[in-house]
Amino acid sequence: MSHTILGIDIGSSKICSVIAEVKDGLPQIIGTGTQKSQGIKKGVIVNIELASRAIKSSVIDAKRMAGLDNINKAIVSISGAYTKSINSSGVVNIPSSEIGIKEIGRVLETALYNASIPSEYEVIHVLPYKFKLDDQDFIEDPMGMNGARLEIFVHIVTVQRTSLENLKKSVRLAGVEIENVVLSAYAASIAVLSDDEKELGVACIDIGGSTCELMIYEGNSMKYNDFLGVGSHHITSDLAMVLNTHIAAAEAVKINYGNLIPNEEIPQKIEVPSIGTDDAKHCIFLESIQEVIHSRVVETLGILAKSIAKSGLKDQLGAGVVLTGGMLNMAGIREIAGAIFQRMPIRIAKPIEILGLFDELKDPANSVAIGLIWYGAGKYTNYEKDSEKNIRYKKDKINTDPIPIQPQQGGFIVADLTNLKEEILKNDNKVQKKDIINNANSAKDNKLTNFFTRLASKLF
Repeated sequence: MSHTILGIDIGSSKICSVIAEVKDGLPQIIGTGTQKSQGIKKGVIVNIELASRAIKSSVIDAKRMAGLDNINKAIVSISGAYTKSINSSGVVNIPSSEIGIKEIGRVLETALYNASIPSEYEVIHVLPYKFKLDDQDFIEDPMGMNGARLEIFVHIVTVQRTSLENLKKSVRLAGVEIENVVLSAYAASIAVLSDDEKELGVACIDIGGSTCELMIYEGNSMKYNDFLGVGSHHITSDLAMVLNTHIAAAEAVKINYGNLIPNEEIPQKIEVPSIGTDDAKHCIFLESIQEVIHSRVVETLGILAKSIAKSGLKDQLGAGVVLTGGMLNMAGIREIAGAIFQRMPIRIAKPIEILGLFDELKDPANSVAIGLIWYGAGKYTNYEKDSEKNIRYKKDKINTDPIPIQPQQGGFIVADLTNLKEEILKNDNKVQKKDIINNANSAKDNKLTNFFTRLASKLF
């Protein structure tokens, strides 16, 4: 059985649409289209009409390449700029003693109720990261097990209702209906992280044009996420001001000379166009250019390091930090990151290989778009509740209780349990909230930290 997926990454620098055909859970990309973003700043839609035009152009290009015109539903990314997150827990009694999807749905709803989400926010993800059954801790999958008391710990991602409606309206005006909304950081992590990294604990950072998206996995699921409205375009803006040149010229300088490691082979001076005069140029020392770039990169990574420390999960990151996104094409950024994220392994990640993956989509800048395709193909957190209030799970076993369950595309199951909330509020009188912080051993030292730590201290 096969089906077709359309994923739309709505970023601050570009809109990337990808169409893939999924057979037996494996996607094959058959079309892609990319347009420069319009009407979007720092992850926030500021002009619906301009944003919808860019989305429409991107989708049209992807459809033309794929030779399809009848695909009108999409999985869409949403920036962390819109979101707030919280960890919560819930517990229910199991009258029948055997756990099925209905019982898992009940405990998910209890955890959601305990979180007390404000009315102006809407839930887009409820991601389980831990189950407990009676006195048994660290249950990987409770489905089919016997017990009297099921407890769950979840990470809940919420989004402002007005911002979500603006996003949906922009997509609808482009002629596309929304099948699901996925947090950008979550999509990027799906595209670049291995199962081992998730199990060990890892921080995944997607550094884009105007935003940085951070998420932390522990126990095979997201447990923390954060957003920073700074990206590689801010380096360009800094250069344009310091060099007294145009944005386009500053971008070219960044791409050609943005080496974070000193290199004696490149020229000591370069010419750049001057602002306010026709065809006039002036010379700039390369050292000044690299100081500007170093300063902004160190500042950005430093803020992200503080966010990781604030999460309380730094000591659980056995797999360290995985970096992806457009800024990662800058030479030497791994070494700088090694100095900033001290005592942690650093990996620069490209998206997981997919059949038919076009060369331009192999770039780290396209991790979110590829992650949306993998999400649609079934690579998600088991038993998560998605933006459409459905529970997505990967087991073939279906509970015999008479609840509306229907097989979905790609061989996975989506259970519609949206009406369970009233039942839970009637039957469950006791609710609990718990915060769990587990301790783990810290990672080994990185060899190059000394040199770049001294460099970072000079630049602050």
